[in-house]
Amino acid sequence: MNLPNNPPELVCPAGTPAALRTAIDAGADAVYCGFQNATNARNFPGLNFTPEEMEESVDYAHKRGKKVLLALNTFPPAGQTSLWKQAVADGVRLGVDAMIVADIGVAHHIATTYPDQRLHLSVQAGAPSVEAIRYYCEEFGVKRVVLPRILSIPEIKQLKSDIPCEIETFIFGNQGLMAEGRCSLTNFVSGVSTNFDGVCSPPSDVTFHEDKNNMLYSQLGEFTIDCFSCAQGAGYPTICKGKYVAPHRNEPYYAFEEPISLNLFDLLPQMVGAGIEAFKIEGRQRSRAYIRQVVSAWRLAVDSVMQGKAVPKADLVALTEGQKETTGAFRSKQWR
Repeated sequence: MNLPNNPPELVCPAGTPAALRTAIDAGADAVYCGFQNATNARNFPGLNFTPEEMEESVDYAHKRGKKVLLALNTFPPAGQTSLWKQAVADGVRLGVDAMIVADIGVAHHIATTYPDQRLHLSVQAGAPSVEAIRYYCEEFGVKRVVLPRILSIPEIKQLKSDIPCEIETFIFGNQGLMAEGRCSLTNFVSGVSTNFDGVCSPPSDVTFHEDKNNMLYSQLGEFTIDCFSCAQGAGYPTICKGKYVAPHRNEPYYAFEEPISLNLFDLLPQMVGAGIEAFKIEGRQRSRAYIRQVVSAWRLAVDSVMQGKAVPKADLVALTEGQKETTGAFRSKQWR
């Protein structure tokens, strides 16, 4: 296998300043995080950064030779762009290394107002094609695209040869096969939007009920979306991962996406060989213990590949959703 001259960047999540420090100490090359508002797609109580915390975190990262990537990956409602413009200005002032954007208007604002600011294209932009990626690169100077989790490694390798920017792919965490950047299911049920408000399945709308048979039912608003026995691993209480009854099925089934996590340990050498510049771990809502264990395992794995060694297999299944894992579409489009 031909190895790249530079090792791929390990990009890790941080929902809090403490998680950011944990990720960096565990071996992250870059950490992505967001402000405490609707400009990022994980806008939940108790998560994210104040400007003061972001300043301290950027300083912590830079002193250790690491990067901070600011997630500005939601879509401003028409005529309500001031929050996003302020977040951009704060990010520039605080010296973040790149901004991860999804909205064309936000990308245009950054490119024209702060032309020296590095831009990454969020997976929320939903740009898996050569034409779409080239457009963002040519119009806004995008330097890296985060690819949707719907492409196989051969497809990514071909794409790499046809686009003028770096590629970042997910390697661990949420499988995320809904049309990223286009999800309206939670908005339909709860009235808040993943894409505009940064809130998917808001905690205030989630409830759990246990029946006399020890079955646990999860509800979002007034909708029951799943049930589990004590022996089963519960999935996230989201509409896209719920069970439903359809006319052609007698039993409830996962119509959209079953609770399962992406884990590409077995495919890491092929991904490095494909020339992917950055590998992304998902999980800004996760604990510091999760961050420490997952980041440490992937740091060792990436370093082993770059040294020509076998990838040490880490047992991370206990940290996966539903305690199940998959290579998704990366190995084969027949993954289901």
